[in-house]
Amino acid sequence: MTAIRVCVKGAGEMASAVAWRLFTADIKNILMLEIAEPLAVRRKVSFCEAVYDGSHTVQGVEAVRVEDMVAVRRAWAKGKIAVGVDPGWSFQKQLRPDVLIDAILAKKNLGSSIFDAPLVIALGPGFRARRDAHFVIETNRGPDLGRIIGQGCAEPNTGIPGNICGHTADRVLRAPAEGVFQPDRQIGEKVVCNQTLGRIGDIRVSAPIEGVLRGLIRPGVYVNKMMKIGDIDPRGDSALCDCISDKAATIAQSVLDVISREIGHTIWDTFDTPSAGQLHA
Repeated sequence: MTAIRVCVKGAGEMASAVAWRLFTADIKNILMLEIAEPLAVRRKVSFCEAVYDGSHTVQGVEAVRVEDMVAVRRAWAKGKIAVGVDPGWSFQKQLRPDVLIDAILAKKNLGSSIFDAPLVIALGPGFRARRDAHFVIETNRGPDLGRIIGQGCAEPNTGIPGNICGHTADRVLRAPAEGVFQPDRQIGEKVVCNQTLGRIGDIRVSAPIEGVLRGLIRPGVYVNKMMKIGDIDPRGDSALCDCISDKAATIAQSVLDVISREIGHTIWDTFDTPSAGQLHA
């Protein structure tokens, strides 16, 4: 387990929870792949912040930005997660990982293949187990959250955020217009309903409810209209801004369970990967 190489596509909130859980379970050779300008909202718990700042720590685990495979191995030697800007996934081909995890959460498959690694795991809708990945993990809140799917797909995206203290869609900040977002508040601050949180050009962005600003997109980022740019937690506890959510933790544990089980069964010798002919049958 300690020697396996894991490649995680994405380094946002959910991908970071997965990487954090694997790292704390002594799976430390982790490479995360990101775009040049990540758009994470829950930045405190997203390793993609290392793309901007060079390094970022989530609950005691540090990730550092890397530029090549030499830097990846250097980061691993120092006990850190590696984060590379690599939208074309060339690092993945050089690494030849034992485990590939698609945690982009794009609600569709952007190019992952069941042949990318001996064990391929995908999070959420847009993937079919045994066709696109060996296993799919359910990401929809409810009784099936974190379910390990060995045949079939995850539930379709509902578009409705999880319920916190009776609030769902109204706790999410969405851009009222297209343009560059400039915030007036910071993550962790308490806000009241209708308080100004920032602006996109001359257009005001206001708080829809009272609570703590749990997430906010990075200053100076260009956003599209109705894009998610913030998250208000009505529980009012600023300490939660630095914590991996219960949803992310559940999904991350399921990923670890799959890896532990399949590596334990020596997946390279026994795992039944379908042939290309079977995939198109």
